[in-house]
Amino acid sequence: MTQKPLNVHAVVDTAAVDTVHIYTDGACKGNPGPGGWGALLAFGDHQRELCGGAADTTNNRMEITAVIEALGALKRRCHVELYTDSQYVMNGIKEWLPQWKRRGWKTAANKPVKNVDLWERLDTAVTAHAVHWHWVRGHDGHAGNERADALANQGVDQIRAGH
Repeated sequence: MTQKPLNVHAVVDTAAVDTVHIYTDGACKGNPGPGGWGALLAFGDHQRELCGGAADTTNNRMEITAVIEALGALKRRCHVELYTDSQYVMNGIKEWLPQWKRRGWKTAANKPVKNVDLWERLDTAVTAHAVHWHWVRGHDGHAGNERADALANQGVDQIRAGH
């Protein structure tokens, strides 16, 4: 009797890991100034919207915060398709962060990394999920990005109203 060769490739049950699409954005009225962050999480037919803000912040801080808050809202490990219009976030996570960590959170010019508190939190948040990063052009009609932008501005409005 001839046996079939064993499949040496591990079988991965992709159905056991949910795929969530996340769209994030940050906003700031003045830089620094009152700022907001927004995130739209989409899973199948379900959507969840998140927003918040800070009284005295920068746009870059709000962009990073949006991603941290969105990933933190997930209750279990997920496959995440993450969309951002921030080149700062994209370059930071894909190019700069590994180098910053190797240099002890210093830039190539040996200066302290700006927003290191948020980059450290983002680094931790990303490790909890399988994240695939996508850059989208802001204010270009991308529905998920437009909604995240509206949520970020809602976060600014909440801060201005004292909430």
